[in-house]
Amino acid sequence: MNGPTTFSPTGTRSSYLTRHRLGVSLLFLMNGFMMGSWAPKIPEFAARLSLSESALGLIILVFGIGSLVFMPIAGSQIARFGSRTVSLVTAAIFLPTLLFISWAGTVWAGVIAVFLFGGLTGAMDVAMNANAVAVERDMRRAIMSSCHAFWSLGGLIGAGLGGYLITAIGVQGHAIALTVIALVLLVIAWPRVLADRPHPEEERPKGGLPLTPLPWIIGLMALFSMIPEGAILDWGALYLRNELGASVSQSGFAFAAFSMTMAAMRFAGDLVRDRFGAVTTLRFCSAMSIIGLLIAGVADNSTIAIIGFAIAGIGISNMVPIAFSAAGNMPGLAPGIGLSVVTTMGYSGILVAPSAIGFIAEHTGLASVFLFLPLLHVVVLLLSRLARHADGAGKE
Repeated sequence: MNGPTTFSPTGTRSSYLTRHRLGVSLLFLMNGFMMGSWAPKIPEFAARLSLSESALGLIILVFGIGSLVFMPIAGSQIARFGSRTVSLVTAAIFLPTLLFISWAGTVWAGVIAVFLFGGLTGAMDVAMNANAVAVERDMRRAIMSSCHAFWSLGGLIGAGLGGYLITAIGVQGHAIALTVIALVLLVIAWPRVLADRPHPEEERPKGGLPLTPLPWIIGLMALFSMIPEGAILDWGALYLRNELGASVSQSGFAFAAFSMTMAAMRFAGDLVRDRFGAVTTLRFCSAMSIIGLLIAGVADNSTIAIIGFAIAGIGISNMVPIAFSAAGNMPGLAPGIGLSVVTTMGYSGILVAPSAIGFIAEHTGLASVFLFLPLLHVVVLLLSRLARHADGAGKE
């Protein structure tokens, strides 16, 4: 059977849309909306605190450090209290963090606010992914890809509204408005989020980290899946502009084409995974991303590169959701612990990759970078058999 085999005691799948699926989807939408709302605030934040580009870069690094600090903590708390409790508590504490960023009047206040913002979005990320795994088990259906699609949709809405609202009602008005919108999403989600069973007997080992290699290998898959995504986000436009002669407007199509195909395939990904299973889906996705990145790397004009990025988006779309589902279904390990390892490793790639890619590109050019990145997905392809845990197969 391609679908999960251990999710429901009745042995039957639930309907496609349930209240619990709606609840966790709204959490992803809220988290993505908050993250998307942060992007338009960055220029004003930097100007208010008189930050140079290097200083702003360090504060953005603080955002990533906050995520990496809070994610493992969230994993251990999920084992104790369940993903529902941790998801809702972290979401509630996360709500006012953009207000704190908007009110920060000194650099140190800004550092603390950004650290909390990054830390709490990371903690919520682990918890809502763990809850999505629990809903998958309850429904006997794959839902992780569509949950991540809702996150992408929230990010798009938050980023799209941000500039308009800042212009129309000011920085403080924007912060208050988006906080109210996020609060409404949380209130609607609150009674619908699945209450899962805590796993106190499976809390973090005494050494503080899982001792078995499986979560680290799946974390490596997530890391190698996310580095190319970050590379296209941060360097795709510059590659089109500087190396392929694209216009300023056309250079933005690199990430736009990638995002469009990724979002579409994430909404479709659950149906594909239910039909063909996680292993086959991951192998197809890995192959598509390899092909797309190679096309982008060898392109001699911007149009071909944009097509390559669009194909890469088809592939990369469901690689991370499958890795997260596998992390939450590892045998003998609480979902929160496995997810904390995998999400921390995955997002550390987004944190480290941009600066490393910039250093490499300075010496070799971005075309060489995009020709190298497919090797990371070759590794994911070779490890794809581990994706069976995403279907709840769960046997070593």
